[in-house]
Amino acid sequence: MSTNLKEQARFDARITKEQKHFFERAALVGGYRNLTDFVIRAAQEKAKEIIQVSEQTIVSEKDSILFFDAITKAKKPNRALKEALKDYKTFTTKKK
Repeated sequence: MSTNLKEQARFDARITKEQKHFFERAALVGGYRNLTDFVIRAAQEKAKEIIQVSEQTIVSEKDSILFFDAITKAKKPNRALKEALKDYKTFTTKKK
């Protein structure tokens, strides 16, 4: 993450006094320099986690669709696949 002033943006949030004190305590106990560092790191970690879960879900759904389509909409094997099976069977039976 760059610290170039041209690339920075401001983020404001309204929170209760209790929340602020709670977050400040967590920042202090957690060894953060200040409340801002704590909030930014916590938000960044949570955002990364959410995005990773979302991306994994999307990939998993696409994989599931491809897998089940391959099973339910399978085409008949062509000549090359039949020859490969024949070669495989020949090769595996010779090893026994």
